[in-house]
Amino acid sequence: MRSLPLADPGTPPTTGPGRLLWWFARRQWGIQTTGLALGITLMGCQALLPYLVGHAIDGGLTHGFGTDLFRWVAALLALGVVSSAAGALGHRYDVACWLRPAFTASELVGLKAARSGHAITAELPTGEVVSAVANDSLRIGELYANLSRFVGSVVAYGVAAVLMLRIDVTLGLVVLLGLPVVAVVLGRLVKPLHRKQAAQREASGRLTTLGADTVAGLRILRGIGGEAVFTGRYAAQSQEVRRRGVAVAGTQSWMDGLQVLLPGLFVGLLLWLGAHRALAGTITPGQLVTTYGFAAFLAWPVQNATIMLQAATRAWVGAAKVLGVLRVVPATGVRAASADSPAPGAALVDETSGVRLEPGRLVGLVSADPDEAAAIATRMGRFDDEAEAPTPVTFGGARLADLPKAEVRARIVVAEATPHLFSGRLGVELDVRGGAGDDELHRVVALADAHDVLDSVPGGLEGDLPEKGRSLSGGQRQRVALARALLVDPEVLVLVEPTSAVDAHTEARIAARLAQARRGRSTLVVTASPLVLEHVDEVQLVADGRLVARGTHDELLDGAAGARVAAAYQRIVGRRLDDEGEDDGWGAATDGTAGPDEDDEHDDVVEDVYARREGGER
Repeated sequence: MRSLPLADPGTPPTTGPGRLLWWFARRQWGIQTTGLALGITLMGCQALLPYLVGHAIDGGLTHGFGTDLFRWVAALLALGVVSSAAGALGHRYDVACWLRPAFTASELVGLKAARSGHAITAELPTGEVVSAVANDSLRIGELYANLSRFVGSVVAYGVAAVLMLRIDVTLGLVVLLGLPVVAVVLGRLVKPLHRKQAAQREASGRLTTLGADTVAGLRILRGIGGEAVFTGRYAAQSQEVRRRGVAVAGTQSWMDGLQVLLPGLFVGLLLWLGAHRALAGTITPGQLVTTYGFAAFLAWPVQNATIMLQAATRAWVGAAKVLGVLRVVPATGVRAASADSPAPGAALVDETSGVRLEPGRLVGLVSADPDEAAAIATRMGRFDDEAEAPTPVTFGGARLADLPKAEVRARIVVAEATPHLFSGRLGVELDVRGGAGDDELHRVVALADAHDVLDSVPGGLEGDLPEKGRSLSGGQRQRVALARALLVDPEVLVLVEPTSAVDAHTEARIAARLAQARRGRSTLVVTASPLVLEHVDEVQLVADGRLVARGTHDELLDGAAGARVAAAYQRIVGRRLDDEGEDDGWGAATDGTAGPDEDDEHDDVVEDVYARREGGER
């Protein structure tokens, strides 16, 4: 049995739940077949047990304590050994048959979520994706865990029926006809149970989504006084889940009750007929004991069949939900790569805006609208192939969407403005591609000026970060994300507002170190901070989504690109706007809220920059 998780979970069919469940079965045919053989052996041994006991009793009554009795006792002992071994090994294989599909389904959902980009959150609520991993995948696995006992029960039923026919035709016919009647009656409850379970699953998924959204936005809710409203919504949805669960429980209780009642009636009928046959001398005392043994045993196959029906129902619902995730069309990489890989040192160009990142250059991207510049930078990282149409992003002349997705991810890294941190050891959080030593980790921590993070996390690099790095301040999270991006050291690095949450002195130190660390490597920094722009090789100014000027920071300030450009650029990077805001000449109005006029410390550092540029003193 191969270890989990699988190196390659495979490519499942997405045409329907039945096809998906059959695919899982074929993927583990070896252990599933072994499990079936052990299940048949176990249940077959249990079916033979009443038959051997009856013969042992008749042999003892007829011949006393002789070889005949001992022969049957020896057979019972051998049967017990085989049954015990099959049960122990069978349980191991049943668990394996459960875990492999369950974890494979979880792995497939995880990979789909990781590779789909924003498409999965645009199409499905977060709760649906979470429930597919936490609930539905386990339900799928339950089907295969119960399969061997079910098949073994069917075989045992056949063995018991044949042996009963040999003892007495009437008793054999009762066995042959009675159990199918019981199974049909119980099966009538499966369809309504299926329907109610699906409704309960839908309500549970909505509850998970609502809970996740509420927790994520709790701070905002407190700020606007909306806690009570959202608490009420969560309570209402919780009650809906409860009502759906009660509906499921009602049908389930009927099935559980009939599962006890119907086999009990069947056993009573079989014993009544057997006792009359024994009194009439039609069967022997040992055969009467055999009849009772079969009557007691056959309740087990009925129970296994009922469990299998329930497992199959839940697995079908779970497979349908997993398919809902697997059918999401990823935002990138749907089409096969059709272009040759560009040589190292290729230029990255956004044809829509005209922004161009030449190899080995450190470029600052500036816009009066930060979202506009961030959109250009994100587009240059290929997060949505449709966003490139009709004007593409090119890398070395080749359309970015035509290149192998894995190569694009390896060569071009985009660090967005909002840092996303995960729980776990800090060193692992930084070293996302693995293989870095402590010296490398400390180097990038120093580059990002994040020494205080090591002090605030107990254990430093070996310490644990909580979920989303919530124990860190906004500036610390930003610097951890920057250190993580620098450690990857890609051919092309795109940083979106990497210093927006840090103080001015820290920003100045990071800017100088970043320029030194990325010297000779292609780097694009979206920023309007003069503390960063002072260190870049070139600044590219965009307005209304188009490149309008390019040059060094000093050239754009001094008017080398024209007075109109200089005025607009000074308003953006100097942030000296009047309180009511004004138009920058390209139709983009700014309101002054982005400026640090209220931040005396930032003003001091900015003035130092301009003083050094002019060769004077503040």
